[in-house]
Amino acid sequence: MNILILGSGGREHAIAHKISQSPKVSKLFVAPGNAGTSNIATNVEVGVNDFEGIKALAIKENINLVVVGPEDPLVNGVHDFFLNDVELNNISVIGPQKAAAELEGSKEFAKEFMMRHNIPTAAYQSFTSDNLEEGYAFLETLKPPYVLKADGLAAGKGVLILQDLDEAKAELKAMLVDSKFGDASAIVVIEEFLDGIELSCFVWSDGSNYKILPMAKDYKRIGEGDTGLNTGGMGAISPVPFADKSFMQKIEQQVVKPTVEGLKKDNLPYIGFIFIGLIKVGDEPKVIEYNVRMGDPETEVVVPRIKTDLVDVLVSMSEGKLNEINLEIDERAATTVMAVSGGYPETYEKGKEIIGIENIENSLIFHAGTKEKDGKIFTNGGRVIAITSFGSDFNEALQKSYQNIEKLHFDGIYYRKDLGFDL
Repeated sequence: MNILILGSGGREHAIAHKISQSPKVSKLFVAPGNAGTSNIATNVEVGVNDFEGIKALAIKENINLVVVGPEDPLVNGVHDFFLNDVELNNISVIGPQKAAAELEGSKEFAKEFMMRHNIPTAAYQSFTSDNLEEGYAFLETLKPPYVLKADGLAAGKGVLILQDLDEAKAELKAMLVDSKFGDASAIVVIEEFLDGIELSCFVWSDGSNYKILPMAKDYKRIGEGDTGLNTGGMGAISPVPFADKSFMQKIEQQVVKPTVEGLKKDNLPYIGFIFIGLIKVGDEPKVIEYNVRMGDPETEVVVPRIKTDLVDVLVSMSEGKLNEINLEIDERAATTVMAVSGGYPETYEKGKEIIGIENIENSLIFHAGTKEKDGKIFTNGGRVIAITSFGSDFNEALQKSYQNIEKLHFDGIYYRKDLGFDL
């Protein structure tokens, strides 16, 4: 069969890598892809939100299955676009329809969903510029730190955690009145701070049945010891040492089941990936957020651990037969370390030549922000390359990733050297 992946990051490269191993694939396309995906698939210069361009590509290349990588096209309704077009509606799309994609598209929608279906999460209230004073008053009822979340998509940067009440009030005003995050912060969700350790739960759903994938833990902050600004993710580890059997059962019973059943009850058809951002508070799981796609860089440690033919899994999802799949998982630990551009997540330069990729051994290389030109590879984003390794435990796997990332060079390269410090 012919498969199209939408996206250009490390997540899409990891998915393409696994799909390309299946004997069931005739042709694999990635739009727009990166320098890494071009080695295992055909890159096509079509943007993820260019629905007409995607349609033309799907028809021209006789595509049977579309896997949507990032959240943007899902929130913008790419699945609905296929369903509503007579020339496309026979093509399976992995990714929820627009109404269900609001789980990530709107923090307020997600919070209301959790409250409705008794899914454990932090107490919260939502505010607009019309009730800014009420927002100030609500902040005064909370203990620091204060958590402010832009309601809409803000490329992973719309969450502020602040220690000072006056600063929290100033930032609330900046978000609501001064449009700090554009339209994304027209509504701001303020919630209580949950103290605990975070982890990521990945669920694949066909609308009725679900499979829980290996857990992962990612590291969001730019600085060692989890300091500095939030990023899209500096690395990840799977499995998560503290997620034992009894905690996993709590996650399934209290979070995963009510989420899948809640989507069904609310008539939100969901064929695709559900990423549940969790925090372990004491011994209890609470939901921080939902994403409607695989996480990045967690995909780079979760997907390589799947032994089952990924195309079989995706087809069974699209046909409502996920219950018939036996998901086989590699018992080894996997870790990924992300090399990023100097200055990221603030301003950074692109177009730096990357040297040393060919010297990496016994690790998987996933390109995140790269571009090929005249046979050379250059940086083309904030997060550039992820180095994924296996080991008997996460320490051994990390050692391999770090040994290999030292062989990579580009102007301004930076990576965190302390992943797993909190485990």
